[in-house]
Amino acid sequence: MATSMQAAMRFGRCRPGSGMMEGMPASATLIVLLHVSLQLLLIMRVLLRPNRDPAARVAWTVVVATMPVIGMLAYLLLGEVSIGRRRMARLARIQQRLPALPALPQTVPLSALSSTAAQLFRVGQSISGFAPSAGNRAALQADSNSTIDRLVADIDAAQQHVHLLFYIWLPDNNGSRVAQALMRAAQRGLSCRVLVDDVGSRLLLRSALWQQMKDAGVKAAAALPVGNPLLRPFSGRIDLRNHRKIVVIDHYTGYCGSQNCADPEFRIKPRFAPWVDAVIRVEGTVVQQMQRLFATDWMLATHEDLLPLLSATPLPPRDSSSPGVLAQVIGTGPTARHSAMPELFVALMYSAQRSLTITTPYYVPDEALQSALCAAAQRGVATTLQLPARNDSLVVSAASRSYYAELLAAGVVIAEYHGGLLHSKLLTVDEDLCLIGSANLDRRSFELNYENNLLCHDRALTKALRQRQQQYLQHCSLVSPEQVSAWPLWRRLWNNAVAMLGPLL
Repeated sequence: MATSMQAAMRFGRCRPGSGMMEGMPASATLIVLLHVSLQLLLIMRVLLRPNRDPAARVAWTVVVATMPVIGMLAYLLLGEVSIGRRRMARLARIQQRLPALPALPQTVPLSALSSTAAQLFRVGQSISGFAPSAGNRAALQADSNSTIDRLVADIDAAQQHVHLLFYIWLPDNNGSRVAQALMRAAQRGLSCRVLVDDVGSRLLLRSALWQQMKDAGVKAAAALPVGNPLLRPFSGRIDLRNHRKIVVIDHYTGYCGSQNCADPEFRIKPRFAPWVDAVIRVEGTVVQQMQRLFATDWMLATHEDLLPLLSATPLPPRDSSSPGVLAQVIGTGPTARHSAMPELFVALMYSAQRSLTITTPYYVPDEALQSALCAAAQRGVATTLQLPARNDSLVVSAASRSYYAELLAAGVVIAEYHGGLLHSKLLTVDEDLCLIGSANLDRRSFELNYENNLLCHDRALTKALRQRQQQYLQHCSLVSPEQVSAWPLWRRLWNNAVAMLGPLL
């Protein structure tokens, strides 16, 4: 606002404190007053907007007040999280019509769990409404190509339907292999549905492979279509994306993890390759929870009614007698409860008693999450944070490193991975709790992206994920406090300046 008034004073040679801007044409005076009024209205909206942390309020107030026009446009485009009123209304109608999950013997009451596990699963249930489900089997896949090999085999063995949702699907070798398997399944008479994000999978959407899948009978759609980028902001924020990775085959076989449908060489960003991912293959009743996430996204994108599929009695699980893995699907996004994902991360960190290892490609935490991670190390928990040494985002890399000094001072071990982009999203707590999925520890995953994660209580699976994290550690260099204190002044200024943008994004 001060900038606007100073410009007006120079233009019209007005005297501060005068009742009128002397020498300024009436039209110019009206424009200045209108501009200042709009600034005040936007600042009021920033201050009154619910579910916004104080740092974001301060940041946006400064931007709107000191950057005429640009600041106001930035807020209108990026300042509020909204998918649009029409989408919200349609999503509400879909969720109201969703049938209740069938009462299965594998559903475990929270009262039967330990107090720590019960509290964590209660947080998860408050987010998505899914109770923890037992009797599941889960296996960590060896690597990205092995995951695709097993996925193709499962699609070829499918008997009823195949549902796939990926943020990024590339028309490369692995992407084409999965597409060919889907086309074979569709030609056998199976219902095959593919949902991809309109931005993340734009190369596939523009490729011949996309049309070939449709021609073969695969139902294919794009989530959150951008359309006209000039008009899109009027119907919802343009950078809200569906970042989920969901595979459901015949109700009871699913995949969950960080991997997109692409080669690990990730040819759109080859200089950071290979992408290093972690995926688990799951069999059991928890997959029906994954099915409901997919169905909700699918119906929102296509208007096809999948309620009959959800209401139908599925085939019995392959092994319902084994206690198996206790698991719970947690789906988050801009239409879920505010701060749902960071709440879960913070709860997991505070639950750790002996060890806590976090693997993530992007670390841009809010204050509560940073404090929880430091607190874990300070109370004697062996706490390790694994990050890529080279990140595909310079901005995220700088913001992440702005937190290093505080983490190291608290006793957190920071390990930077060399030999590719560490893209896995893993969190292991003590010996029997783990989280795997699509969510990063950054503000995009917390507020802007639709994510899916799987919270599991199982010693064998947690041990497998911890061993994978130990394998990552063999390719890491540990960051020392001396290294961070030796960073040049310009680097520290850059890191901290970029981190200040976190509340705005």
